[in-house]
Amino acid sequence: MTNRDKQDSIRRRMADTGEPFNVARRKVEAAKAGLISKAEFRAMLRTGSCDLSNRELTALPPKITQLGSLWELRLDGNQLTELPPEIGRLGNLGTLTVDGNQLTALPPEIGRLGNLTQLGLDGNRLTALPPEIGQLGNLARLRLGGNRLTALPPEIGRLTGLAELALDGNQLTALPPEIGQLVSLRDLTLHHNRLTALPPEIGLLGSLRELGLGGNRLTALPPEIGRLGTLARLRLDGNQLAELPPELGQLGNLRQLTLGGNRLTALPPWIGQLTHLGRLGLDGNQLTALPQEIAKLSHLKTLELDGNRLTAVHLQRPRMPR
Repeated sequence: MTNRDKQDSIRRRMADTGEPFNVARRKVEAAKAGLISKAEFRAMLRTGSCDLSNRELTALPPKITQLGSLWELRLDGNQLTELPPEIGRLGNLGTLTVDGNQLTALPPEIGRLGNLTQLGLDGNRLTALPPEIGQLGNLARLRLGGNRLTALPPEIGRLTGLAELALDGNQLTALPPEIGQLVSLRDLTLHHNRLTALPPEIGLLGSLRELGLGGNRLTALPPEIGRLGTLARLRLDGNQLAELPPELGQLGNLRQLTLGGNRLTALPPWIGQLTHLGRLGLDGNQLTALPQEIAKLSHLKTLELDGNRLTAVHLQRPRMPR
């Protein structure tokens, strides 16, 4: 709801209830300024939840940092360029979302929010993360998509309870080796960055189920990727891969593998070992033939082959024993 909507709503309530004009006007002015009414503040005290999304705020109202019992704070869709150091007073916060603002940096005091389990910072202008990010030991979900990050601090490796890390649409050129310390990580998405290689430590992410690497500049994959035995979805479309390591054939739990828009000229026979594959994306490569082993993929429902150099596809399913 925009400030204009809020003002119109207040005017309508005034007309319906006969509210005195001067009282209603003060409410209109408060809504226009993004201020918090007494009633709102009391509700925040009572519930421990504060949602100030889409209020065109340019600064966090000072009252908010006085709410020491607050467990949820949502500030999405405003015009915030910074969070005040006083944010560190909100030690009980479990959820903090500041998506769709104009933040260029986070204050070091963010590290005092030790009870945070969810931190949403999508769609800002962050160029770096402070080392204090590593102090958020209870963090389970961290969203940083659509920023301007060029690197991750080594302290990111301290977030050993992290289950989801979203970094799509940044400017990352490499991942720190400490990424391998995120042993609880299940979803790691890095689409549309500038990665040219993955560290071997990627193979230490033994809980990983989804790895998104589409739209980067990868020319090769480390053999350690074959250690990701729980991986179900691997997206590698839109890179510069000319060949695949044989260790990929060890990923027996893969359900989806997308390799479209690379430079593959051949598909190795070990593809037949990925027997749980339901989707295989190979469009936009330079394939001239497919290995017969692809017929072993008995669960395959989607096979994408457009934009290759295939003249014909002849696949024969292996006969089942009687």
